Amino acid sequence: MSDKEIDEISGTETTGHEWDGIKELNTPMPRWWVITFYITIIWAVGYMIAYPAIPWVNSATKGFLGYSSRADVATEMAAAEAVQSQYVDRIATMPVEEISSHPDLLQFAVAGGSAAYKVNCVQCHGSGAQGAPGYPNLNDDSWLWGGDINAIYQTIAHGVRFDGDDDTRYSEMPAFNDILEPEEIRQVAAYVVSLTGEPSDPSLVEPGSVIYAENCADCHGDDGKGDIELGAPNLADAIWFYGDDENQIATQIANPQHGVMPAWAERLGDTVIKQLAVFVHSLGGGQ
Repeated sequence: MSDKEIDEISGTETTGHEWDGIKELNTPMPRWWVITFYITIIWAVGYMIAYPAIPWVNSATKGFLGYSSRADVATEMAAAEAVQSQYVDRIATMPVEEISSHPDLLQFAVAGGSAAYKVNCVQCHGSGAQGAPGYPNLNDDSWLWGGDINAIYQTIAHGVRFDGDDDTRYSEMPAFNDILEPEEIRQVAAYVVSLTGEPSDPSLVEPGSVIYAENCADCHGDDGKGDIELGAPNLADAIWFYGDDENQIATQIANPQHGVMPAWAERLGDTVIKQLAVFVHSLGGGQ
């Protein structure tokens, strides 16, 4: 026998369920809600027929409308490339040093170079181009190989000590632990520190200056300001590549580290290299 009955207050049939004396009413869904629900089902079936929807093993249904989100993206990319081509073509045929004299090209090159930098350069030089020990800071005025636009272009295109590129930048500091005694290395380190600060033992500076003149001045200069033709760092600007501690300087003299930068010309192409050069030069440290 059914437990269903008519609720006296609402006049609605109950479902037969009862909890703690409370009976559940069998209230029908509002008609508008039911109609909306059926419409959504019809819409879903229509969408599935019109657009790609049902997955197969290696593909999916194409849909009667032939729509493709990939095709839309490809169309938008082609349109963007068409707009950019007017700038890219001009940059491709223009010497890198002339780009900055054209405001529209300069803006485009800086934007394009920034994007290329974020993909290819941040791993070593940092997201803010601030560098790290062994990786140059691109924001300051200390340039191993020169900071004018052409020098930056050359360095990016052909790299530093990169095997496989005949035009790569190349320099190599000898290991002075095979040339000087440990005490002489300490003296040279003290002299180098004295160019910008206070060494731990000032008495080592004078003999260190003599050893420096005999062994180091040919590359770093009599005044310690370096030589961009040789890639010899400026020792008198308080900007240090492998650390500014006196012991770190002595270690670099005794057994120097030699960093390597890839040559990007073949990987990125000449136009992107120009944009990267313009971007790096725009950071504020370019000469």
